[in-house]
Order: sequence, then C-alpha cells, then structure tokens
Amino acid sequence: MAQDTMMSADQIWWAVAAERAGLVQLLEPLSEADWDQTSLCDGWRVRDVVAHVVLSARASIGWILINVIRARGSLDRAIRDTAIRHAERLTTQQLLGELRDSIDARITAIGTTPADRLMDLLVHGQDIAVPLGITHDMPVAVARVAINRIWTMDAPFHARKKFNGYRLVATDTDWSAGVGSPITGPVAALLLITTGRQHAWDKLTGADAARFAQS
Repeated sequence: MAQDTMMSADQIWWAVAAERAGLVQLLEPLSEADWDQTSLCDGWRVRDVVAHVVLSARASIGWILINVIRARGSLDRAIRDTAIRHAERLTTQQLLGELRDSIDARITAIGTTPADRLMDLLVHGQDIAVPLGITHDMPVAVARVAINRIWTMDAPFHARKKFNGYRLVATDTDWSAGVGSPITGPVAALLLITTGRQHAWDKLTGADAARFAQS
C-alpha cells in the first residue's frame, strides 16, 4: 500500500469542504423530480442522501445515542430513519441551505475520523449523480485517501475480508492493497466497489472482475 496516501487533518478538512461545495453546485440546478429520484442507496431518494450528509456534519454523541435508542439499538436503522425524517421535514431549498451552511463544518462522530467524512461525501456524491446521469468527478488524490481509510478499517464495509485473495491496484495513482488475483482500474472505481457500489465494476479489469461483479 502506498505510504504517500496520508494527508494532514487540515488538508482532509479542506477536501471535505471542497466536496460539500461541489455537491451544492451539483444540486442547485436540479428539479424537484430530480430530488425525488431514487439514489444508489437502497431505499433513499436523492433528498434523503442529502439529509444524511447534512446530519453527519453535526452529529453529537447525545444525538447519536437518542436516535439509536429510537431505532431499537440499530445504528444502520438510525442512520436511515433520521435521514428520511429530516428530508421529510424540510423543503428542497431548506436542505440545500443546510448543506451550504455545513461546508466548513469540522465535526466527526465518535469513532470516526475526518477521512470518514471525506469518504462519505465522495461515495454519496456518486450515489446522487449516477442515477441522474450526471458526471461528478472524484479527485484522484482525495479518492486515494478515502480508499486507504476503507481498507484499514473494518465495519461497515469489511473490505479486506471481502477482497481476501485479491490485489486491488489503482491505474491512475500509486495505490494498491491486498494479495492475490489483481483487480485494476481508476482509484475512484476501486473506492466505489469497496463500498458496495456495483455500477463501478465496468471500469475495472482482472481475470475475476466479471465474476466478482455478479456476486
């Protein structure tokens, strides 16, 4: 794994702010129908994904605990339900305003890092853009930081376990991880497959890539 994937905390937060600002630009011209479009996140519309991004920029431990209790102990259910409730309470313009106001926020929930916020924004930006047929570029340098975080953490993606026996190799930057049969392609596509986004497999190559994509 390349060692130059590291950025300082300040650099990561600057990248987070840039991604939030870019997401605002992506969303501003969308119609109400676009905001109600199904995203790549199961059960979430575009507006629900935006609500999640907004809430993740200000989550406190007390807020998390209250909503996990409300979701009967399930963190995943709490994340899903709070996003949907928030999206239902606010108009499109109010959601967009909250996202705009969060651009410079530097808040991480307990157990997470600034790189988690960056990864979340990169992936959810694609969850919104892809179903709408919009190209939303993912900078190579920040995608490399995000996939490095994914590879070195466990839950919720368990990338090392999922890709046991494979070597992921980026073709546009100095990043690779794992041992075994190679899966190669742009680092953005590797980030997306490690977070479970199946649509990115068509940008990757390797003897087992097609089989893996169908699993």
